[in-house]
Amino acid sequence: MKEQSLEKKYSKLIVAVSIIIPVAVAILFGVKLKDFGYIVEPLSFLPPIYATTNGITAVLLVAAVVAIKNGNRKIHSILMKSAIALSLAFLVMYVAYHMTSDSAVFGDLNHNRILEDTEKTSIGSLRIVYLLILVTHIILSIAIIPMVLITYVRALAQNFEMHKKIARITFPIWLYVAITGVVVYLMISPYYVY
Repeated sequence: MKEQSLEKKYSKLIVAVSIIIPVAVAILFGVKLKDFGYIVEPLSFLPPIYATTNGITAVLLVAAVVAIKNGNRKIHSILMKSAIALSLAFLVMYVAYHMTSDSAVFGDLNHNRILEDTEKTSIGSLRIVYLLILVTHIILSIAIIPMVLITYVRALAQNFEMHKKIARITFPIWLYVAITGVVVYLMISPYYVY
């Protein structure tokens, strides 16, 4: 009974947060502080930091699964809360970077020189791979929000049977999002303008 009331209590909040975060990020992604007269230095140091945050999140997720498989619920809980905190930190840094900096464009390297045909083909092929990874990363990063929140609330409610059921789906998706966040950064990093 307690489990259901706690889940019901948070269900509207989960829906609201799951809608508000992607919408806010999409809106803020297009907002540049300079367009509003704020003279701020681009926060160009943030991408490697938030990519690292994604990498650490992936490590924490794997460590949390190992901890729970070994029966260590306390360590599992600490690791999962840390992964959630890092994901929130990533989100703040990502938005801050994009509000102060122009987005990097894959393939926009050495734009002042004429590329050889083989370079164009190579960049074009890699661009397709990059875009596939990026699109799946973005779609799943939106989908993972309610999944993480539901999984977390079920743990709070001590509804561990239902927690385990959704965690089996949440974990690989969240891990994919964290790992592809690093991959996307590594692929786009040569194209950042500093």
